[in-house]
Amino acid sequence: MGFERLVRTLQGKTSNYDTDVFQPLIKAMADMAGCKYGDDEKKDVALRVIVDHLRAIAFAIADGQLPSNAKAGYVIRRILRRAVRYGYTFLGQKEAFIYKLVPTLVAEMGEAFPELPAQQKLIMKVMQEEESSFLRTLENGIKLLQGVIDDTKAAGKTEIAGDKAFTLFDTFGFPLDLTELICREQGMTVDEKGFDACMQEQKNRARNAAEVKLGDWVVIKEAESEFVGYDYTEYPCHIVKYREVKQKKGTAYEMILDQTPFYGEMGGEVGDSGVLVSENEEIQVLDTKKENGVAIHIVNKIPAQPEAEFMACVDVDRRHAIESNHTCTHLIDEALREVLGEHVEQKGSLVTADYLRFDFSHFEKVTPEQIRQVEHIVNDRIRQNIPLQEFRDTPIEEAKQLGAIALFGEKYGDKVRVVKFGSSVEFCGGCHAKATGQIGMVRITSESSVAAGVRRIEAITGAAVEKLMDDAQDLQNDLRALFNNTPNLLDTISKAISENKELQAQVEEFKSQKAAQLKETIISKAQDINGTKVISGVLPIDPQNAKDIAFQLRAQFPERLLVAIGCAAGGKPTLTVAFSDDLVKEGKHAGQIVREAGKLIQGGGGGQPHFATAGGKNADGLKSAVDKVIELAQL
Repeated sequence: MGFERLVRTLQGKTSNYDTDVFQPLIKAMADMAGCKYGDDEKKDVALRVIVDHLRAIAFAIADGQLPSNAKAGYVIRRILRRAVRYGYTFLGQKEAFIYKLVPTLVAEMGEAFPELPAQQKLIMKVMQEEESSFLRTLENGIKLLQGVIDDTKAAGKTEIAGDKAFTLFDTFGFPLDLTELICREQGMTVDEKGFDACMQEQKNRARNAAEVKLGDWVVIKEAESEFVGYDYTEYPCHIVKYREVKQKKGTAYEMILDQTPFYGEMGGEVGDSGVLVSENEEIQVLDTKKENGVAIHIVNKIPAQPEAEFMACVDVDRRHAIESNHTCTHLIDEALREVLGEHVEQKGSLVTADYLRFDFSHFEKVTPEQIRQVEHIVNDRIRQNIPLQEFRDTPIEEAKQLGAIALFGEKYGDKVRVVKFGSSVEFCGGCHAKATGQIGMVRITSESSVAAGVRRIEAITGAAVEKLMDDAQDLQNDLRALFNNTPNLLDTISKAISENKELQAQVEEFKSQKAAQLKETIISKAQDINGTKVISGVLPIDPQNAKDIAFQLRAQFPERLLVAIGCAAGGKPTLTVAFSDDLVKEGKHAGQIVREAGKLIQGGGGGQPHFATAGGKNADGLKSAVDKVIELAQL
């Protein structure tokens, strides 16, 4: 019967939502919305949708699934957005609100499902960020959609054009199902075929932009392909088949080998590169991909004798760097759980020869102190030189008993490979260091947010850390040389900054005194034009001092005043214009005048009627620009 229906029967209710499974949540949501369940059918529907979807979303996040634009994550995102839309439209919720119900859900079901209280902070953080993001989209989308609906009705139609619905989806992120729902509420429909046609056109454009033309496979021999790269980096092989691949950036070739040590890109680990060598020639292997479980080798040319025996040779230095970064990813994963908590789960990774990237669930920024703590834990395990323990073709139940961590949403077969470094145990098909000491050292280079409740760490290992430390040492030496090789660089720099601030303050004081003197000078040279005091001139000051002088003069001479000051700090001319308020009331507009006069300094500007500025390129035109201001003022 299902839990909810069983409870409904036992409690003698006619609806699942009337049972005590849902009622505490419904009451909490109704209180938040300022309404009462049972008084208004539309509001009741909204309340039921919200609390029902809340449970699905919270349990999914607790199980490790986060909202995203793909697969299961997109289902979660759609469910959440549907609930948000009901709250927005029928309950007046304009800010994130669903996440506030999580404590009630935890209180009701946390004992039966301990994952809920354990992940409560993460659940609330993820939901709050998702809600806030969608509410911004929703508000804009509803306004735009209402405009489309009104235009459609005005044209005497009841169906929204497919291209209009697609624009809302593609440009503004407004989902089609919400468009259809809102339209139905207003007696309208959506041209789904037109929408699908627009979607297909977009897919075709994207496909054409990245079009790849694959030639037919040329079969050399019938054989299965076997990966031997866990044990060997060189191995004799034969080409099974090959084909030509034409792209916009050029032509390459794909090959399948009967035996290959080349790892095909998979699980976040990049593919191997290297060479195929025969007695007569050498073929560059540029990259290795995986297609239907088979390694596809991307090469620069087809050998003259494709049927010959080759030695497949992996670029060992690059492989070892990749292995170190992959093993370090596992150690970082374990260390993050130790430092941040057991809620940390892997959400994605990239392992290259140059660096590693690791995405994980966490509800707040990882502090510098926590990052350093993670680094210290991992580096300690690197120094312990923990050997690789590998369990190939292990039955999945046996692997779980080993404590192996499975990624949420990943599909595993009946038999799996388990990689173990001490207490770090994970399902993994990638290449790894033979012992943690191979890694050398790790340094986390960045920490950032990539999605709601998902953080990203990037790190480097081995020789890359050595280079980073060399660069840091060189920078420190260069800085120390700038300060006469002082033994205490930090104190010397702090002292220099402090002294610079004091000198800067003295300079500013000198500038102010000089500006005050210049102000008195131009006041003494003021003109009287038809009863208006005109104070003007080109002064050796910066724009901020010119502005200060203009406002000081407005306060000093509040009636019938025009100020026009030109200055050229750093070779850049600036024109400053100000009017007294009585002249503004008579129609004088500093912004309009400065815009026209600014042309004489090869620039432009604007501002308010009482004050405006213009900047330009020609300092030689400042005197003419000041005169032009007086002319345009028509005093």
